[in-house]
Amino acid sequence: MQVQTLILGAGAAGLFCAGRTGSDTLIVDHASAAGEKIRISGGGRCNFTNLHTSAANFLSENRHFAKSALSRYTPQDFLALLATHRIPWHEKTLGQLFCDGSAKDIIGMLLAEMAQAGAALWLDTSIDEIGHDGTGFQVRLTRAGRSTQVNARHLVVATGGKSIPKMGATGIGYRIAEQFGLAVTETRPALVPLTFDPDRFRALAGVSLPVRVRCGKQQFDEAMLFTHRGLSGPAILQISSYWHEGQAISVDLTPQTDLLAGLQRQRRQDAKKAIKTVLAQYIPARLADVIGPNLPGQGAIGDQSDAVLALVCDLLRKWEMQPLGTEGYRTAEVTLGGVATSGLDSGSMQARRVPGLYFIGECVDVTGWLGGYNFQWAWASAAAAAAAIRGSR
Repeated sequence: MQVQTLILGAGAAGLFCAGRTGSDTLIVDHASAAGEKIRISGGGRCNFTNLHTSAANFLSENRHFAKSALSRYTPQDFLALLATHRIPWHEKTLGQLFCDGSAKDIIGMLLAEMAQAGAALWLDTSIDEIGHDGTGFQVRLTRAGRSTQVNARHLVVATGGKSIPKMGATGIGYRIAEQFGLAVTETRPALVPLTFDPDRFRALAGVSLPVRVRCGKQQFDEAMLFTHRGLSGPAILQISSYWHEGQAISVDLTPQTDLLAGLQRQRRQDAKKAIKTVLAQYIPARLADVIGPNLPGQGAIGDQSDAVLALVCDLLRKWEMQPLGTEGYRTAEVTLGGVATSGLDSGSMQARRVPGLYFIGECVDVTGWLGGYNFQWAWASAAAAAAAIRGSR
């Protein structure tokens, strides 16, 4: 079988690319349904982009690499596409955009775009072998128990990373890159909960509050959630991409409050109240109950000096802790690292030394923050590859 373009992976990047590469395109995936990670994203409503997207919202060995693709396919471009398909959406916080209805609306739109372009989709199809004769690619596939060789002028790798293996993630894209001589940067789970001693936060499981979390020079102001295993919530997921084993993180439990001024005011107004009781006005009561006994200045707040209150505030605003690790790829939303950008052209996503070979989406060493950025990278990198493929015809 001969096609112009063969796309490996029917996730966000692959489906989007298939809708833009022309009628002589085949997209394949080993899963039984297309766009499964889209379906479960954003609580089932798909946080499909972020209005504030820029290269500054991504981690990569080359922090400038994403600029080209992101500047040529923007969140506004994707919103225009949604308007064409009459898909309603809304903004939550921090520029995060979600479907009003279901994430399935995004999958349906991508499949409709692909069908309109005349591309074909093969599901339940495994990749057995990939060859290259200098002018094209020969890919051996197995579908419905039968082996088929597909010859293609262009091969687009959109197989994602290692995150959420129960959805079928395998990391095959990295092996394909290495087969063709491309470097792969170290990969690890990102946007993932952090783990601690099992007993440390057991009594606080389910408690959530807005915090400022820091690791190194990076910080995020979002919600943090205590779990049976450790810490989660948007703030922790964000900082996990910057955390390395052995590092400590610092949490400010009252980032929007002048806590010292508040405690001094309470000392004047409610001198007989225990500090633990007063703290429950600024942080969740269950959290105050757990950490209160370990703070200096036990007893009534009216008996505490400014120095003691300042020390209490310092401990609450700079609560340092060292995670044991992360929950791993099982719950990680994305994979950090991947196909090294040094081997790819930023304008086309094409391998510099292998004409016709493209890598897009999560398998590339471009990893976004939580909040729609990784989907925008999927759309933008796919659009860049598709434009290059169309231009080569």
